Amino acid sequence: MRKKLLITGFEPFGKDTINPSWEAVSRLEDRIGDYDLTKLLLPTVFGKAAKRVLEEAETLCPDVILCIGQAGGRSAVTPEMVAINLRNASIEDNAGNKPQDEPVVPGGDVAYFASVLVRKIADALKANEIPGAVSYSAGAYVCNDLFYTLRHHYEGTATRVGFIHVPYLPEQAGEKAPGMSLETIVWALQIAVEAI
Repeated sequence: MRKKLLITGFEPFGKDTINPSWEAVSRLEDRIGDYDLTKLLLPTVFGKAAKRVLEEAETLCPDVILCIGQAGGRSAVTPEMVAINLRNASIEDNAGNKPQDEPVVPGGDVAYFASVLVRKIADALKANEIPGAVSYSAGAYVCNDLFYTLRHHYEGTATRVGFIHVPYLPEQAGEKAPGMSLETIVWALQIAVEAI
């Protein structure tokens, strides 16, 4: 029996006009391994991104939710190990919000570990000669906000939640930051889905 995977990417934010997370997600096949994929574009807005995922998931009832985000400055595809209960923005989100040292969920647990096999994903990437590494910080911006909210919501349920950060595309990176081709990022996400 086939399983359902909800996979998300973000709209551009800050000064960028492109976001590799959505560019890659939108190019994935609709079926990978045992999973039928539903792709969802998210606003880069605190709270709103998670609300959009939860609304879609209520109808879809996915087995796995895998969220993808951009991490400028990283040179590897990095599945995230932990989400923390903290909002702390260095720049405004796309709605002008810039929370400082606020909880994602007031009274919620300090942190949650991913409920997908993070190390297995990183190892599968490396086995296919794609730069991949486990990350222990999803930051405190909208990516972490989404990751934490979903883990909090699905804690104790059968729905597994994971988050993967991808590097800049070369056209974003320029000469000052690491970049990765869109083709490689798409391939990396396919491998990640297969490894789940």
